[in-house]
Amino acid sequence: MKNADHKFGTKAIHGGLETDSATGAIMTPIYQTSTYVQEEVGKHKGFEYSRTQNPTRQALEQNLAAIENGKYGACFGSGLAAIDCVIKMLNPGDEVVSTNDLYGGTYRLFTTIFEKYGIKFHFVPMGDADEVAAHVNSNTKLIWVETPTNPMMNIIDIKAIAKVAKRNKAMLAVDNTFATPYLQNPLDLGADIVMHSVTKYLGGHSDVVMGALITKDDKIAEEIYRIQNSSGAVTAPQDSFLVLRGIKTLHVRVQRHCENGEVLAKWLTTHPAVDKVYWPGFETHPNHEVAKSQMRGFGGMISFTLKSGLLTDAQQLVASTELFTLAESLGGVESLIGHPATMTHASIPKEEREKSGVTDTLIRLSVGIEDVADLQTDLEQAFAKL
Repeated sequence: MKNADHKFGTKAIHGGLETDSATGAIMTPIYQTSTYVQEEVGKHKGFEYSRTQNPTRQALEQNLAAIENGKYGACFGSGLAAIDCVIKMLNPGDEVVSTNDLYGGTYRLFTTIFEKYGIKFHFVPMGDADEVAAHVNSNTKLIWVETPTNPMMNIIDIKAIAKVAKRNKAMLAVDNTFATPYLQNPLDLGADIVMHSVTKYLGGHSDVVMGALITKDDKIAEEIYRIQNSSGAVTAPQDSFLVLRGIKTLHVRVQRHCENGEVLAKWLTTHPAVDKVYWPGFETHPNHEVAKSQMRGFGGMISFTLKSGLLTDAQQLVASTELFTLAESLGGVESLIGHPATMTHASIPKEEREKSGVTDTLIRLSVGIEDVADLQTDLEQAFAKL
């Protein structure tokens, strides 16, 4: 009944899940326990200690694997903890090629934590797979991709990068947070690992911090589970339950995020105060055709810059909205507005930020699922105060 041939909405609600065998509960129970009774030494029901396995977390991991068309899922205490797990699969002397337009927390993890252990990171534009290939050598063990990127909405061709990775016997990991499994499935395009900041669209209600890794590869999964258990950065049963509930409406939520995002992106291009609008649904977007081929919609994330070029204008605008709340994060049902240069990407040096387009007037919107007319009116009144 609950098989891989089902459509996405069915998999979101049923994929990898069974009714509770003890009670018949239709919803996965919250197994709020740290340990489990063993009948005798070495004889148990598949669960020994909740850092290693927990039934609620396991149900979520199976559900995530189902919606990403993977075989194995692993959940962590945050998105960064999930990324941390991937880098711990490497050794001193190994090299990583990643995009120059990268979430600030990922950049900070790579440069301030793992560089000192002898892992070398290259941050390069990834719009062209040939340019990526030029930075790959015999020491390259991982290519790390975000697409769409945060916050410039650049699109990276996963299939093309996968060919580069395979040719060089390197792993390809894709941060699929912005697209979600509803819009994009990197494993189907050749990736070895998919990472999600579950905090965002998968949870969807701004009430959980969590990360996840999904793979089809048996050996990679074995290593992920070894590190997950050994490092202990696991997520809690209550949070796992909340995300299981969030995923059940992922498809209907993301569809509305996409619809609202399209309306606002097109409207922003007509506003006299706006300079550039970054959204992969525009035919003028540098990799629009790639986005069309690997995504089923263009998402609810938008970035734009102001013609004035003044930091003070950007700061005033983000402080003047009412429905768009000034806050870090994204992907919740409510709309958020942020200023990447001083918020999500402040950990990246100014010179490096600006090379990738993160200027002082760049503003990022996480478009929620409210009535889009109200969201547009809110932005209009904020612009009027400039």
